[in-house]
Amino acid sequence: MVLFQLFYEFFKTGLFSFGGGYATLPFLYHISALYGWYTSKQLSDMIAVSSITPGPLGVNVATFAGYATFGIFGALISTTAVILPSYIIVILVFKLLEKFRQNKHVGAAIYALKPAGCGLLTAVGVQIFRENVNNLWALGLFVLLFVLSLRAKRDPLTYLGISAVIGLVLGLFKLI
Repeated sequence: MVLFQLFYEFFKTGLFSFGGGYATLPFLYHISALYGWYTSKQLSDMIAVSSITPGPLGVNVATFAGYATFGIFGALISTTAVILPSYIIVILVFKLLEKFRQNKHVGAAIYALKPAGCGLLTAVGVQIFRENVNNLWALGLFVLLFVLSLRAKRDPLTYLGISAVIGLVLGLFKLI
């Protein structure tokens, strides 16, 4: 029964999350709250690891969540389920592309989905921020790197490296 629920929830996630990997996050938080298969903290860790591993974020997080829920078989089920809707939709769109290429209603529907996606991403960003910024050191680091990123346009890997080094140092001294 758990495997069926796992497939169903991740299939819905893959079907209704428009806008990339981060758009899956509200669904993943909902799954966490509904079933308790993983905690919000575990999900935050999954997001962090998925952000630095190769591959799409939503698929990576689904794989980690499935593994946390039901081991390797759960990872296979959740990964397949989250990818399957996109696979089906791409095949259908490819087949119907010529028919709907110039349809103004299709363009309007896609245009209308953009603000909804931005709202969902903002809500998830605020939730992640609230859960993970629990002390002044982390908040100070966030503000410092945010201001630095606005002033000095550098490769995001630079800020990732700086964050990793500072996080390691603060972790060694038990400040975070």
